Amino acid sequence: MRVSGPATRAVLEALAGGVPAPRRLALRDLRAPATGEVLDQALVAYFPAPHSFTGEDQAELHVHGGLATRTAVLDALAHVPGCRHAEPGEFTRRAFLGGRMDLSAVEGLADLIEAETQAQRRQALRQLEGGLGRLAEDWRRRIVEAQALLEAALDFSDEGDVADSVEAQAAAAMTALGGEIARALADAGRGERLRDGYVVVLAGPPNAGKSTLMNALARRDVAIVSATPGTTRDAIEVRLDLGGLPVTLIDTAGLRETSDTIEAEGVARTRAKIAGADLVVWLDPRDAPAPPEPAATPHLHVATKADLVAALPAAAPPVAADLAVSAATGEGIDALLAAIEARARDTVGDGSDAVVTRARHRIALQTAHDALARGARALEAGDTELAAEDVRLAARAVGTISGRVDVEDVLDALFGAFCIGK
Repeated sequence: MRVSGPATRAVLEALAGGVPAPRRLALRDLRAPATGEVLDQALVAYFPAPHSFTGEDQAELHVHGGLATRTAVLDALAHVPGCRHAEPGEFTRRAFLGGRMDLSAVEGLADLIEAETQAQRRQALRQLEGGLGRLAEDWRRRIVEAQALLEAALDFSDEGDVADSVEAQAAAAMTALGGEIARALADAGRGERLRDGYVVVLAGPPNAGKSTLMNALARRDVAIVSATPGTTRDAIEVRLDLGGLPVTLIDTAGLRETSDTIEAEGVARTRAKIAGADLVVWLDPRDAPAPPEPAATPHLHVATKADLVAALPAAAPPVAADLAVSAATGEGIDALLAAIEARARDTVGDGSDAVVTRARHRIALQTAHDALARGARALEAGDTELAAEDVRLAARAVGTISGRVDVEDVLDALFGAFCIGK
């Protein structure tokens, strides 16, 4: 249990009988302040400000995990004047407001808590350690310097210590910054895709073996399997870890013309999932070949029911496909997983060079890039006032990444995603 705030010492004195040496674990009896009853034997640690996670005085009570013990200690804490339960994410919010973390590091911590694969963990840890925050602050500092040059050209052009070349210096800085931001944006969304997961849709005609293959790939029964066409009516999602990369596998309704209202809705949802997928695995059954639908989304053509080849008539046309699999025997399953992983790695990479990990970052950087480009054009046209305003807007946009300005609208949603006491 964690306690933070100016009354932390009072809490320790009331429950633990005193304050232990800073940053050292001490074995103490925890007592109810009102009755003196011993509630638990706990390890107690004290972290004086500003050398704590929140930057405030902070304590940790390492209590035994039984429900009765937890309830008794929490009830005792609630009776200490000024002590209350933390809101979701409040400890991290206090760390942010106290200057211990910038907003991008807070987002990195949230991603680290939610990380499901090693690649996600590594990317989140880089952001938590300040990779994006330091870069954004460097960009903001240089943009502000360019803004200062333009303000000097506007307000102090008649002063002897203001060079005639300040506008040219500002233009060169804006061009360089615009190029750096453009390179960060030209990453094909790898950071966001690694954070959210590479989306793979299993699609094909009814009875192509989509649900059976889904169960085989997931290595558990997640989808209902039936010989009746149209059994799958809605999309079913499973998260996989392929070589450290997060992959979301989606089983969908079979594509065909139907008069059944519910099945038709399932078909419509399938087409929507296909449109939003990173990869479509089109399943083509050996016993009833069906050509893949043309689409802009990358396809992997897979022939299913490979175990039925020997039972097919000699005149049956072969299925031209990238891979052949049999969910019944396991033939080709490992090869299909390897092919999906290779496609995901080509698209996502390992995240080691990704700067942008959230849509919010991309919007902020795109806004800054566009403002710098407008400012450069305004300078070429001789409109220094407009250029200065555009540079100010660019600095403001980049500042939202680290939380320097205009972040109140994202704070509640962000910190609300944290667990209590983090």
